[in-house]
Amino acid sequence: MRITEKPASIDMQPDGSGGGASYGHPTAREVDTRHGVILYLDEITVSFDGFKALDKLSLDISVGELRCIIGPNGAGKTTMMDVITGKTRPTSGTAHFGQNIDLTQMNETQIAHAGIGRKFQRPTVFENHTVFENLELSMKTDKRIIPTLFARLAGEQMDRIDATLDLIRLGREAWRPAGLLSHGQKQWLEIGMLLMQEPLLLLLDEPVAGMTDAETERTGELLNELKGHHSLMVVEHDMDFVAGLAGKDKVTVLHEGSVLAEGPMRQVQADPRVIEVYLGR
Repeated sequence: MRITEKPASIDMQPDGSGGGASYGHPTAREVDTRHGVILYLDEITVSFDGFKALDKLSLDISVGELRCIIGPNGAGKTTMMDVITGKTRPTSGTAHFGQNIDLTQMNETQIAHAGIGRKFQRPTVFENHTVFENLELSMKTDKRIIPTLFARLAGEQMDRIDATLDLIRLGREAWRPAGLLSHGQKQWLEIGMLLMQEPLLLLLDEPVAGMTDAETERTGELLNELKGHHSLMVVEHDMDFVAGLAGKDKVTVLHEGSVLAEGPMRQVQADPRVIEVYLGR
């Protein structure tokens, strides 16, 4: 049942197509995932004035997988996400989205358009706009001036916003200014804003940092609901949260810019190398 009603909008094309011109760049529909892999990093090295933030880092993530990435400060987690999203160019190595898209040859905007969304640790929302408007503004559409001025929401777009509000549990807050939300609610809203971009792969940086226990639990439920529909990379320091979220799924431990260990959380926690460099004896 539709929980929101709004007669006019600012982002949608009148025909409901949403614009979405690719301008010659790959879109999410063009990503080749027939081999079951959504992301493949092969021997990625990033050097800053001789310091290797990443050192021949290799990993792959399957379609629909939820992968947790853990590691001590300075392990290379942020730099890895920077490479995936085009913020940082690797010194050497390759990064592919699906089988056919070379991320090292694209800029941040092109990569986002291709279907990779990134959420930073600190939530970034339009605080003076309502929750509904934040989702509407984030919808994957033609953002040029003329289409924006004459756009209206079609029924299909309204349904998508309603479904997202329901998923992130903010339906009752739809017309509330985002600035009045709790910290956890702002985190969920930002995840919802990413979902409006129709990403295939979501990169989430410490999604439960600063949350209450109840908000943390709800976030775990949300991410598990997204698993299978989207591929997720979750970078997190809260080991209890990771243990509950990952279950039997694969967890990757980074150390000094490369993969130290990989496997189910119980296996990783028992690895002497992980205990030595991260979890502590």
